[in-house]
Amino acid sequence: MTDQAHRHLSVDLHHALTTAATRLHAEFDGTFGAETIERFLHSSYDQFAARSTVPNFLPLLAERFARQRLHALAKVEGRAAGKPTVLFLCVHNAGRSQMALGFFQNLAGDRAVAWSGGSEPGHEINPSAIAAMAERGIDISREFPKPWTDEVVRAADVVITMGCGDACPVFPGKRYLDWALDDPAGKGVEDVRPVRDEIERRVRGLLDELGVPAT
Repeated sequence: MTDQAHRHLSVDLHHALTTAATRLHAEFDGTFGAETIERFLHSSYDQFAARSTVPNFLPLLAERFARQRLHALAKVEGRAAGKPTVLFLCVHNAGRSQMALGFFQNLAGDRAVAWSGGSEPGHEINPSAIAAMAERGIDISREFPKPWTDEVVRAADVVITMGCGDACPVFPGKRYLDWALDDPAGKGVEDVRPVRDEIERRVRGLLDELGVPAT
């Protein structure tokens, strides 16, 4: 974030970002220096600031996204032990990829890592997707649509695409799978349930392929 951008932040937002940076410094101490951590935090903030209507949540979103990106960079650079890592990508990162992420994290626990992203991130998670996943006891309401970044794609062992077409990033040597699934955007819960169930089936199959036992 530039000095000029910093001057436009409120005192509360500036304090929240400083606090977030302190937490990240403590978490990644010995892995990355302060300059790298703050660059990732501020660039993550900028990603959300351009399209957010709720500025008070921006520091938290930026911190969470920066943490994910730093973990990805650590894996890419060989600074962290590598667990099987999957990236779920769709257009808005509001429905299909979020449900897949929810199932993967719920079934894999800490035995594998999953992230998600969108080519054109939306503003909120699809309410019908949230409700459909809640029926399975999985809460995705705290997730948020986000873009992907190079280090996140590079860190993934498998990239699952869901309707983002040519907008999906292509890295040589990366394993890609395309899941043809109906877009739940604009649909009610009853129409999202079949999509949810198919995603669960595919996630379980993926975990089997990766040799990760599902809980």
